[in-house]
Amino acid sequence: EKNKQLQRIYGLAFESKEKLVEYLHMMEEAEKRDHKKLGRELDLFSFHPEAPGSAFWHPKGMIIWNELEKFGKSIRKKYGNLEIQTPQLAKSILWKTSGHWDHYKDDMFYFDVEKETYCLKPMDCPFNIKIYQTRQRSYKELPIRYTEIGRVMRNEKSGQLNGLLRVRTITQDDAHIFAMESQVEEEIVSLLKMVKEYYQVFGIEPEFYLSTRPDNFLGEIPTWDKAETDLKNALSKEKIKYELKEKDGAFYGPKIDIDMKDALERRWQLATIQLDFQLPQRFELEYVTSDGSRQVPVIIHAAIFGSLERFMGILIEHTGGNLPIWLSPIQAVVIPVSEENFGAYAKTVETRLIASGIRTEIDNSKESLGKKIRDAEKQKIPYMLVVGQKEMESDSVAIRRRGDKKQDVMKVDEFVEKIKEEIKEKK
Repeated sequence: EKNKQLQRIYGLAFESKEKLVEYLHMMEEAEKRDHKKLGRELDLFSFHPEAPGSAFWHPKGMIIWNELEKFGKSIRKKYGNLEIQTPQLAKSILWKTSGHWDHYKDDMFYFDVEKETYCLKPMDCPFNIKIYQTRQRSYKELPIRYTEIGRVMRNEKSGQLNGLLRVRTITQDDAHIFAMESQVEEEIVSLLKMVKEYYQVFGIEPEFYLSTRPDNFLGEIPTWDKAETDLKNALSKEKIKYELKEKDGAFYGPKIDIDMKDALERRWQLATIQLDFQLPQRFELEYVTSDGSRQVPVIIHAAIFGSLERFMGILIEHTGGNLPIWLSPIQAVVIPVSEENFGAYAKTVETRLIASGIRTEIDNSKESLGKKIRDAEKQKIPYMLVVGQKEMESDSVAIRRRGDKKQDVMKVDEFVEKIKEEIKEKK
């Protein structure tokens, strides 16, 4: 304490001037794509000091959220998942049984009520287990695939919070599969196929990593070795190249992490598939086999988006806010050349588009045509539909795509079919 205080200085070195220029360009582009900045500018979400680490979702942001949630549910339903919903709160005994109290307590929110300690759930898995335990299970029922839009709370340190990328209020597209050991490899293969199907829609090329036994693991080493072998076999069966993340598994089982590189070549972790031989034993889960004996099932944990908050933050930065048309809060804006002369026709076009399920607005402000187009570009709206005398007389719109100065004229009905197809195909 009596020593002179030192100032720590950080620096970066580059192999060449070209590398420096490349780095500076990347930093400049990253600032433009910052999801917190775009979230404000596009009126998607906000953060407030009264609720640190928790996003406030605005109407436009909820459109994106709901579209992602709907898309994820449709894929999971296709793969045989059954949707459930579980509470936000449970007594500490549940987390002591699961092992979270010993291994994860510092990252949990908990408090005392009527001489009992309660915890806000940091994970969904123990709640899914309680549903499994509601009755005796037979081998004929397995695998049971539960899925839930799970809302969990984690006590992330304030210095680690970072917009949507690191939050305390987390929403997961969670899945928990209860399976026989003989079904594990097939279920992992199915989940890997699901991962590919999810991310193909976003033009994301996933990168796979196998995370192995950590130092603070639960259970026996032979069980861990078996679990890691099952994951390796599934990856090989799908002809997936992967790298190892030594000692990076969860304390209850090894996992497959799925990462992506964004438009700036930054790597982000997204999905996780975890194999778990420990929680079924801790909760004394069982099923009745074909010969009447009782066996312990395996649990597979999976979250394909990871968390919706984090995925949206990454997607916004990856696209620079230029979201695909099916996710865009406003898909088309109708811009009359003159509100006085063509405002009524513009309103008719807007009404027809809305009736066809296209999210549409009309810009009837007093601003110039050029200013209206610039405003629409700033709002990242995929289609600007300019209407004037010629368009009104021919029941048409002059179409200008986001980021393109070229303008095409098309009949309103023709444009409606075109944009509906693009939305359906998730282009």
